[in-house]
Amino acid sequence: MVQNRSAPRQRQSSQKRARPIADFRVEAGHIANGRNRVAGVDEAGRGPLAGPVSAAAVVLDPDNIPAGLADSKTLSESRREILFEQICRAASVSVAFSSSATIDRINIRQASLDAMARAVAGLPAAADFALVDGRDVPDGLAVDASAIVGGDGKCLSIAAASIVAKVMRDRLMMRYDGIYPGFGFAGHKGYGTKAHRNAIVEHGPCPIHRMTFAPLKTSMQD
Repeated sequence: MVQNRSAPRQRQSSQKRARPIADFRVEAGHIANGRNRVAGVDEAGRGPLAGPVSAAAVVLDPDNIPAGLADSKTLSESRREILFEQICRAASVSVAFSSSATIDRINIRQASLDAMARAVAGLPAAADFALVDGRDVPDGLAVDASAIVGGDGKCLSIAAASIVAKVMRDRLMMRYDGIYPGFGFAGHKGYGTKAHRNAIVEHGPCPIHRMTFAPLKTSMQD
């Protein structure tokens, strides 16, 4: 009897943990209404202690969508790199960054939204509509848009944007590893790992650290 009662709970728990599978239905709906160029928009790097936040806008070709697009966080680094190259060949892509100095000046939320708006504005051909991952549509966006919570796991164009934003930011952090040695940026990409925090204690912050983020903010107050 105990086993019979516990089995349904286990199945329900598994269902709750299951992530949605991204598809092209939302984009196709807008295309059917005459908005032929639908851009997916996402960012990468809100949480790290160092480096910029990146944003990407991607307009997929409905007839040439790379297979396997998914939220970048669910993909291995090698898989992201492969999909990145395929996206850049098959889609219209734009990327923008907000620096650590900008993040410190206007806060990470506003810096992320600003990078998103600039990514959309930088597309080779203007989008007709934008699907933005998250709860907010950036101010000053040149096109109509809607925000979709968890959009990188629901809409293929946002998933593609999440991959592009992540790969571009990771590549930049690997460059910074050579400019600011001793912090291990190539490995942790600026996130607050134990090794990174220890390096900050040992070397002090470098010019790409976000001084308004703890523990850097705390150290400035001491």
